[in-house]
Amino acid sequence: MAFYYDEPSYTFSEYLLVPGYSSSECMPSNVSLKTPLVRFNQGEEAAISMNIPLVSAIMQAVSDDKMAIALAIEGGVSFIFCSQSVEDQAAMVSKVKNYKAGFVTSDSNIKPGQTLADILKIKEETGHSTVAVTDDGTSRGKLLGLVTSRDYRISRLPLSTKVDEFMTPFQSLMCAHEGITLKEANNYIWDHKLNTLPVIDENQNLVSLVFRKDYDTHKENPDELLDSLKRYVVGAGINTKDFEERVPALVEAGADILCIDSSEGFSEWQKLTIDFIRNRYGDNVKVGAGNVVDREGFMFLADAGADFIKVGIGGGSICITREEKGIGRGQATALIEVSKARDEYFEKTGVYIPICSDGGIVYDNHITLALAMGADFVMLGRYFARFDESPTNKFNINGNYVKEYWGEGSNRARNWQRYDLGGKEDLSFEEGVDSFVPYAGKLRNNVQITLSKTKSTMCNCGAITIPELHKKAKLTRVSSTSIVEGGAHDVVLKDNNILPVK
Repeated sequence: MAFYYDEPSYTFSEYLLVPGYSSSECMPSNVSLKTPLVRFNQGEEAAISMNIPLVSAIMQAVSDDKMAIALAIEGGVSFIFCSQSVEDQAAMVSKVKNYKAGFVTSDSNIKPGQTLADILKIKEETGHSTVAVTDDGTSRGKLLGLVTSRDYRISRLPLSTKVDEFMTPFQSLMCAHEGITLKEANNYIWDHKLNTLPVIDENQNLVSLVFRKDYDTHKENPDELLDSLKRYVVGAGINTKDFEERVPALVEAGADILCIDSSEGFSEWQKLTIDFIRNRYGDNVKVGAGNVVDREGFMFLADAGADFIKVGIGGGSICITREEKGIGRGQATALIEVSKARDEYFEKTGVYIPICSDGGIVYDNHITLALAMGADFVMLGRYFARFDESPTNKFNINGNYVKEYWGEGSNRARNWQRYDLGGKEDLSFEEGVDSFVPYAGKLRNNVQITLSKTKSTMCNCGAITIPELHKKAKLTRVSSTSIVEGGAHDVVLKDNNILPVK
């Protein structure tokens, strides 16, 4: 006979947080949202932590290099989608790692005999206004000059003009030599009022570039998430089919952390994927796994060596897995059970494995509820798909702006790998839909509002850190009538376009 759970499963909207004692220390400005991204031993710190508890979903409609940069600036991590070629995904990872660093490897280079038209083409393709002129047109060639937007005016120069006719030549450049520290380089930039400082070796070969704007950006964004070389931290999705080819390429490209993208993680396929990574790289390559919805699934992936574990099946706004297959679990119930398993595992082994709540987030307050229920961070798809930085198109429909958003299990994405159970390489039916979401503007503005709500609610619970929230949070289930009571009711909402009667 089948096993039956005694209780129904619940989701976030069926819970409320009960306020706890708030000391005078509990102010939003004192709240730290720093959270571990990967497993660590008791008494130690995680090898990778985030400054905010948000990661973007492994989806075509959400996470590309542009999203990864925007989210890293705020302190979170994007997992660049894997339902594309290995080469294209690795190229996206490389773009993020090279976008900002203390010492940037130049990826906009040109030969002196090329033309202004070539400069404009490079600028269009990369968005970079600074182009290094080297003898062979590579990032490690002999530096002959620089071209910036101040070196030419399109209205005054024919597009056929050779680069060496308008570039700033090497003799006029201020350069630093290999071995200079980042602090020394930044001081040199400020002392000499430079925008760009080329770093060269003893043979005048270009080594890297240091930009003034990178220093400014860091000061304006104190939460930005950087690696030891001052590059943005970026994640990448992998699947359980071509991991032997995909993982090495992503590691070579500089991915800081990987995550297995699968609709259901309690399977031998995930263990085989993790085994490959551990056998080849040991613990140097970090990898998350999932998704699971109960204690048994968590324990399986924990023992397999996952660095974090995702929780949630069927709760995404574009996911129809529950509808099509009748499988899944209410997100809150699943998260609560897995969190208890995580604490049990920590008590037994001294190893803490972060939990990622994936799916079921409708309102901003659901993020705080997920954290209170034991999640260390949440993965969001629809939330990030609404922003300028997502890779999808924006449309005006009946006067309202929307952005495209589709599931990885839809016919549009055709990401059969994440649903593969050892069958043919195709989708036999859809587990996701193709849709629109309301356009919401810039990521930064929205994320800051969302996190302001989270910090305020944490203070109401008497907590100023996420681990403290795990311990102090008090939750109550609510009735359907209580849910109605929680919104505006028994009033006529104002229409600001209605004028008062005189």
